Amino acid sequence: MGQALPLSVAIITKDEEANLPRLFDSLERLEPAEVIVVDSGSTDSTVAIARDYGAQVIETDWPGHVEQKNRALSACHQPWVLSLDADEPISPELADNLRDLLAKNNAPQRNGYEISRLTYYLGDWLRHVWYPEWRLRLVRRGMAKWTGYNPHDRLEVEGATGRIDGDIHHYSYTGVEDHFRRSIDYAKIGAEALSARGKPFRWHKMIFSPLARFIRLLIFRQGWRDGWRGWIIAWSSMFSGFLKYAFLYEMQRQQRKFGTGTNGTTDRDGSHG
Repeated sequence: MGQALPLSVAIITKDEEANLPRLFDSLERLEPAEVIVVDSGSTDSTVAIARDYGAQVIETDWPGHVEQKNRALSACHQPWVLSLDADEPISPELADNLRDLLAKNNAPQRNGYEISRLTYYLGDWLRHVWYPEWRLRLVRRGMAKWTGYNPHDRLEVEGATGRIDGDIHHYSYTGVEDHFRRSIDYAKIGAEALSARGKPFRWHKMIFSPLARFIRLLIFRQGWRDGWRGWIIAWSSMFSGFLKYAFLYEMQRQQRKFGTGTNGTTDRDGSHG
């Protein structure tokens, strides 16, 4: 189409052979100067696929979502960085708008740009419960970093931000079983993060926080307009929120049993604190 953009695309992977071709095919229209893939021990053909598409692959361990995404960000060399997951191809509209934005004769005036994700779930696009879902994904290199608590990472940038039209297409779950299995995994990771930060279990959090999730997604985000798929997502979010605090309760009971505090240290009086 034209000259390569002054853009790096940063991707983290682990066993993503089913998703990578779709992502790389979508990037052909964008023509970034560099694609960085940070892989944490894939046992399938993920690394070979990435290299076949011309990506620079860095093979490493898995330190956590936030840490791994910062590794990918720091490995980029171009003035601008687009951070994507392996299951997030970009729409043609987004590719064209990114090219217009980053063209030399139209230098961006901001340090970061939010892009909306459109999720594909159980055979159709979700137009309400998870949409629009604005995420900061395009940043000026050296001005941003990933923060948050695993698994809920977020990209933060110094300075002003804007928004770009066009969607990231998110192929999040292969089905209901995959959805709920990952909900359990994320709930446990979230509980571990709370425990590491010294957050104590609170019974009202386990009861009311999941209910608030359900109401927000189904009513305020109008998930009901996505039909039964919206109901499934609202229930799964409530389930995951409940499990996070249930796991935290279990962890802290074990910590009290063995005389450790919420951060893994022994309390002076042997209690939970």
